[in-house]
Amino acid sequence: MSKTVFFRSSFIILLMFVSCKQNSEIPYYNTPDFEPHFLSKHDALKEVPHTIAPFSFTDQDQKIITDKTVDHKIHVASFIFTSCGSICPVMIKNLSAVSEKYEKNEDVILLSFSVTPWIDTPKKLKDFKNENKISNKNWHFLTGKKGEIYQLARRSYFAEEDLGFTSDSTKFLHTEHIILADQNKKIRGIYNGTLQTDIEQLIKDIDVLRKE
Repeated sequence: MSKTVFFRSSFIILLMFVSCKQNSEIPYYNTPDFEPHFLSKHDALKEVPHTIAPFSFTDQDQKIITDKTVDHKIHVASFIFTSCGSICPVMIKNLSAVSEKYEKNEDVILLSFSVTPWIDTPKKLKDFKNENKISNKNWHFLTGKKGEIYQLARRSYFAEEDLGFTSDSTKFLHTEHIILADQNKKIRGIYNGTLQTDIEQLIKDIDVLRKE
């Protein structure tokens, strides 16, 4: 091999290596089938148009929480209800590990949307938060209009994945999925909130996003 060919080949390999290193370790998701796209932040802004839609709901302290609340912040979305006796208690317990780690970090926000908002008033959500000994001021339990919460869950967060995206709006929403969104409100991960291993991965992924 000539020196010219050698250096040219080495340069191409170097460019490929640099290009790969510039792509995120965590994929972007643009559709409810959760097909992963490993892209640089610059390319993602062009090639992954899906973002979390504007929203406005009331939290346990009767504070209005909107999409502006999570501007330029990482946020974790879950869908629960206070009377749930199956998966919700496990999800809340597992999410508490996330909450405790980032409690003093205002750049990481947790949003738990009630799927029975006609029952879960701000007071009921406040009592629920206190009963679960959650002190994190950046963990908001949200209530509002059922249709708006369900549409946001299915159309923006893809909370029920492929099937949920096409679900009848009257069908009850009940999912163990937890969604991770980055500083640009783009979906970066989906996790089973009842599995400790998934929660551990969620924490690792949040740490990666904080460095992006």
